[in-house]
Amino acid sequence: MSVQPTPSKVSASDKSRSSACRFGVYTNEADLLDAAQEILEYQFQDRAILLAALTHASGANSRVVSNERLEFLGDSVLGLVICEQLYRLYPSLLEGELTKIKSVVVSRRTCARISRAMGLDRFLILGRGMTTQAVVPASVMAAVFESLIGALFLDGGFKAAKTFILAQTQSEIERSSSGHHGGNYKSLLQQMSQKQFGAIPVYETLSEVGPDHSKSFRVAAVVGTHQYSPAWGRNKKEAEQRAALNAISQLSGLEIPYPESEEV
Repeated sequence: MSVQPTPSKVSASDKSRSSACRFGVYTNEADLLDAAQEILEYQFQDRAILLAALTHASGANSRVVSNERLEFLGDSVLGLVICEQLYRLYPSLLEGELTKIKSVVVSRRTCARISRAMGLDRFLILGRGMTTQAVVPASVMAAVFESLIGALFLDGGFKAAKTFILAQTQSEIERSSSGHHGGNYKSLLQQMSQKQFGAIPVYETLSEVGPDHSKSFRVAAVVGTHQYSPAWGRNKKEAEQRAALNAISQLSGLEIPYPESEEV
């Protein structure tokens, strides 16, 4: 249950919030911000920006000091990062196909789902009327995700916002794009490697484990002289596809490959 901040812990910044505001599941502002930064894996230079990003209009004295302005900014940064990532990941897709994927990844529904998965509802500063609801509305969850992106952009620049966005949207990008390239990462890697290096990737089987009827294979994609992060698969075809995805991720700057040690 949400509780009000204790008088001894209320800071000067509380003047910008409604007297009815609540600090989520935390008893004071400092604990809330510390916990939020841990989840975000980022330390704010200006914690007031983070506080604003977490403050819903119902918990602020006026909408101008709520997270709505940061949401506006974050929405644009999110769109730019996703557009750039899709452009780099899928060089063979046309503008219309890229637009369809982007519209899903940046949708309010997707933002709300990511926000809930991160547990951001624990950090929202809401008015008393909002805290009586059993579940925070999806629109509010989507808004805080975008406002946090805006806050990261203001405090840490484009790089900080991009790192956060890509870490949180990787699986959404893969899921949304699967219908457009059929999950054929080997084909995508070949297109990328030919365009960037004029070379065709080859796949090296580094090891195999298990009995003959149930083997797992560890494979790495190699382009020229560079070997990318290997991946495990239940057969060579699956391992090669996963290895290709690892290579695509690294070439595009995503740098979030399948765990190298993951045996399947």
